[in-house]
Amino acid sequence: MTNCAEPAIRHFQIEGTPVSCSEFGGGHINLTCKVKTDSGKSYILQRINQYVFTDPKAVMENVGAVTEYLRTRVSNPSEILHFILSDSGTYYYVDETGEYWRCYEFADGICLDLPESDKDFYESAIAFGRFQELLRDFPAETLHETIPLFHNTINRYRLFREAVQADRAGRAAGVQEDIAFLLAREDEGGTICRLLDSGELPLRVTHNDTKLNNVLLDCKTRKALCVLDLDTVMPGSSLYDYGDSIRFGAATAPEDEKDLSKMGVNLHLFRVYTSGYLAACPSLTAKERELLPLGAKIMTLELATRFLADYLDGDRYFKVAYPEHNLVRARAQMKLVADMEKKWDEMQKIVAEETAR
Repeated sequence: MTNCAEPAIRHFQIEGTPVSCSEFGGGHINLTCKVKTDSGKSYILQRINQYVFTDPKAVMENVGAVTEYLRTRVSNPSEILHFILSDSGTYYYVDETGEYWRCYEFADGICLDLPESDKDFYESAIAFGRFQELLRDFPAETLHETIPLFHNTINRYRLFREAVQADRAGRAAGVQEDIAFLLAREDEGGTICRLLDSGELPLRVTHNDTKLNNVLLDCKTRKALCVLDLDTVMPGSSLYDYGDSIRFGAATAPEDEKDLSKMGVNLHLFRVYTSGYLAACPSLTAKERELLPLGAKIMTLELATRFLADYLDGDRYFKVAYPEHNLVRARAQMKLVADMEKKWDEMQKIVAEETAR
């Protein structure tokens, strides 16, 4: 067994005795191990990265509250990650060095970094839409905001303005057009925040990392089984989760594409995802449905401000492969925004058509 994991697994109420423990998966944040037992059951054991998640207790309280609630809403338990209680009755164990560990039942399936077919992307929409639907009555305000102001675009723009003003890396003079592009859309960027504050948009439980590889798919049918990686579950807007899925999954090029002629929004994939999301989440309000395209645009704008701010700060946050990497990323996101604006009427028409189905 993996030396550091062996003592931790013995503090969880698993079935059987561990017989093997090995590192598992391709995650870069938490140490993840697969534990096999003599009962035939397998488990995932994770050490939570406290550099990334500075309040792991709050993270696990959110995860525990959400998964316990979801178990009351589903008839098939395989739809929900099943976390295991520790010997102290919590969903985490703290070892003698202060490290936080958690354990959940191993679920068999596949995860994809990129869709291999339209069906894969559609199934991810079903998974995240159903996640939202199942949690429609959960009191989102009771969750911890484990990453404060994470999708508060008003605050993101404030930080962007500060980066422009400080110009720590002396790069601002060369990116004045990029700065102007983002500042011209600042007011629109704050729309979701203002509508949440006014109550015109409902506060919901949001996943906040709606990439395809956070959906477990059945190996044979490729149907969505469940949503993974609940570390960033927080209060927010459904438009955050939907919008980030479109930003990532319906783009025609990677987020660090240098050739901007390749970057845009694929309207076919936009329709595929929208169709699945709306089918799985009928409780979305009329206002939420109306603003789905804006959710995609704002999430893209937000990331562009973060990339360009980091470029101006001297690349202190995002890992870069070359000096202009963050600028390339920012410009790719801005090109995606510009293409959305060109196709705005078509995007709105697709949402209206899929809503009417």
